[in-house]
Amino acid sequence: MPTVYVVGLEPFNLGLLEKIPGADDIVIRELLSAGEAVEVPPGFRFHDLIALSEKRLGDGASPDAILNYWDFPGSCLAPLLCLRNGLPGPRLDAVAAFEHKYWARQEMAACVPEATPKVCYVDPFAEEPASEISLPYPYWIKPIIGHSSFLGFRVEDEDDLHVAISAIRKHIGHFGNPFDEFMEFVQAPPEVAKVGGCHCIVEEIISADAQVTLEGYVWEGRVVTYGHIDSVRESQSHSSFSRYVYPSQLPSGVLKRMEDVIARLLTHVGYDNAPFNAEFFWDAGSDRISLLEVNTRISKSHCPLFQDVDGASHQKVALDLALGREPDFPGRNGQWPMAAKFMVRLFQDGEITRTPSAPEIHLMQSRYPEALVQILVKQGQRLSHLSFQDSYSFEIADIFVGGRSDSELLHKHSDIMELLHFEVGLTAPVNDEVH
Repeated sequence: MPTVYVVGLEPFNLGLLEKIPGADDIVIRELLSAGEAVEVPPGFRFHDLIALSEKRLGDGASPDAILNYWDFPGSCLAPLLCLRNGLPGPRLDAVAAFEHKYWARQEMAACVPEATPKVCYVDPFAEEPASEISLPYPYWIKPIIGHSSFLGFRVEDEDDLHVAISAIRKHIGHFGNPFDEFMEFVQAPPEVAKVGGCHCIVEEIISADAQVTLEGYVWEGRVVTYGHIDSVRESQSHSSFSRYVYPSQLPSGVLKRMEDVIARLLTHVGYDNAPFNAEFFWDAGSDRISLLEVNTRISKSHCPLFQDVDGASHQKVALDLALGREPDFPGRNGQWPMAAKFMVRLFQDGEITRTPSAPEIHLMQSRYPEALVQILVKQGQRLSHLSFQDSYSFEIADIFVGGRSDSELLHKHSDIMELLHFEVGLTAPVNDEVH
């Protein structure tokens, strides 16, 4: 049986992997734990993760595939290990071209300029960072490498910029320095090579009422999109995700235009034999489509949604590709016509004084056996100590549920929240402190 090593393997996603059709015919092994590959501590080194991974690969059964569904460092580590071990995977330069946010914008501008936001880069450690910024207020500033909107700030004026730069200087090295280590394996274009992991991009505001993620893959040069998921945001800055809903409710013509944009970009970059997800905005008033970013992995957040609607987690797509075979993914064979992931968020700091009890979770599951709940906090935990949150909220739980309509999904979410009791001693709002 093929042996598949997984970067950042943990119980929730292992459970979904084991339900994939054909999972009984493979051996799933942990390459790195979630603590080693996801909850990475400040000062971690990319080279150390390579060494640890290669030691475990050498000590264990010979790998037939290496699977990853996490952001950096896993998104860069897995394809590098595939290359070193002669396993199927995308080219490193194609991965880097999307992981490096400034490089990605350069490639976007070259082939899909109509969907590309205006952007510049800035050194947050410069004496006067504002002098390097060519865009007018308002704009977004974010690190060259990152995820979950970590260190992403909406900047309305000089005061906002000062707050953002102060926080970015403190924390940008967490991912920026290890990313520079990864970039040692890639030959970047001269314009990109001077923009390191501890730089930021500044980008025009492209937010619109409709945001959608396309999930797909490239197989031997053929780009396939198999799912469209709506993303609903909340908070004053509209930066925090409230829920994901599958399938998308956007007009089919708009989704087809997005598919055309991403196919042209992926082909232009030479990204192949790997999964992707691409985040778009659509402004209904102007009919403008804007491409926010491309991730070189499946979204693990969408796995239960595909399970509910299509009958299998789309981890099957990533697994097929990792094993060097064309994906064979079911369509609309699930129990529900729609599914959603609800993110339970708080917008004030505080301490968790109570989480849902086992009887509460049991009652919820007996009433809604189709629901999955991930509790992301523990009693006594300080919200501001949670890792890699966005700059404006704290995510304390995730609820996955299927339904027959959007109103039914919302009703189930409301009822589940009545059954699951959290208690939090709230303190200051999440203003300018980054957690």
